[in-house]
Amino acid sequence: METFIEQIREQGVMNGVFLAAEHGEVLLEQAIGLADFRTGRPLTVDSVFELASLSKPITALGVALLRQSGKIDFDEPVAKWIPELPYPGITIRHLLGHTSGLPDYMELMFEHWDRSVIATNRDVLDMLIRHRPEPLFPPNEGWMYSNTGYVILALLIERVSGQTFADCLKDRIFAPLGMNRTRVYNRRWKEETIPDYAYGFVYSLDEGAYVLPDTVKELDYVRYLDGIQGDGTVNSNLHDLLRLDRALYSNDFLDASLREELFTPVRRNSEQPFEYGLGWIIEQKAGIGRIVSHNGGWPGYATVMRRYMDQEMTLIVLQNTEKDLPYSQKVIEALEHILCDEDYELPQPPAERIIVQVDPSVYERYVGGYTLGSDTEDGQSMRVEVAVEDGRLYLLLDNGMSLAMYPLNESRFFIREVTAEVEFVRGENGEAQYFMWYSEEETTRAEREA
Repeated sequence: METFIEQIREQGVMNGVFLAAEHGEVLLEQAIGLADFRTGRPLTVDSVFELASLSKPITALGVALLRQSGKIDFDEPVAKWIPELPYPGITIRHLLGHTSGLPDYMELMFEHWDRSVIATNRDVLDMLIRHRPEPLFPPNEGWMYSNTGYVILALLIERVSGQTFADCLKDRIFAPLGMNRTRVYNRRWKEETIPDYAYGFVYSLDEGAYVLPDTVKELDYVRYLDGIQGDGTVNSNLHDLLRLDRALYSNDFLDASLREELFTPVRRNSEQPFEYGLGWIIEQKAGIGRIVSHNGGWPGYATVMRRYMDQEMTLIVLQNTEKDLPYSQKVIEALEHILCDEDYELPQPPAERIIVQVDPSVYERYVGGYTLGSDTEDGQSMRVEVAVEDGRLYLLLDNGMSLAMYPLNESRFFIREVTAEVEFVRGENGEAQYFMWYSEEETTRAEREA
């Protein structure tokens, strides 16, 4: 494993920290790259990272500990504690397992929120009350990953415990487990200096350098959504997460039957299980057994914690850059293969993309509405808009997000946030007829509206 990490270090692409353990014994502990690109301060194995959605298992654990103390039941209605939530029939279990059908709060904030103000969980609830967007489906009739559900869970934790979300997690999880470097931290909302902090950076194709996402126009939501907790904003490091991992094997910390509930796939009304428990992704792999895991992504951060429960092994990777996530995923997969004594391949560094100058007048041929995914087998599609602003081409999504498109040539563009490319195909009149969407997962055609 150490040899592999040294090869990755020499490739010079990844920036992050790595830990692998078996029965709690650390096998691998390495840091590659910088904690702060502005000063050149290096990462260490003690550096503290924003966990992004890797926070969700910790939020779920906070709820489970309230149940263990007899304060709540997973199957009681959320309305008992948050009666003003305008979506009836939702239980705590529905929130934990992403079967609530609650609409996406980020879409709501993109459309209606005053971006000069940093929003909090209470603001999310108020926006749901005020605008009442339609639910995605009736409770437990479907499954859809829900950041909104975990924001509501954080509010529920506060109302049940009588403490702030941060204090409740500290008193019930972090302090008892000796997770002394872990906290709920909203860096822009409440400024605080944390020693050895790993700041999240994004790669600016314009500047050819890593920058804070705060300086990138299309990522401005990192500031105005910074006060929201539950779906993210737990900050931790490798050693504290390993302490959490060990505690999740102990009946002294969490009752065995309750722990098993967290790691059991949810069942919808259709009785079909879905490979997500209560705060954890659930997998079964031949030769390895049961894996419970979660990952997280937010501008500047990519995190993953994988627990191989039948083998009692653990793999944790925390990154504070996101220049090429498909490459990073291949690194993590190779580490898993090594940890499980399987054959692996050394990932090859991605080819460097060269951004070119294009006459902005060319962009006018591409402006308009498109239907993305209309040729897929499941028939699902999404309307997107192509627009020009300040001499740059943008892809505008129906959830309010705008993705900058960087020209590789006059017709092909790179989108950094999703590591995808778009290629416009023009007709005889020079106007775009459709574009092709290329990513590692799929190739999809988007027809231009008449």
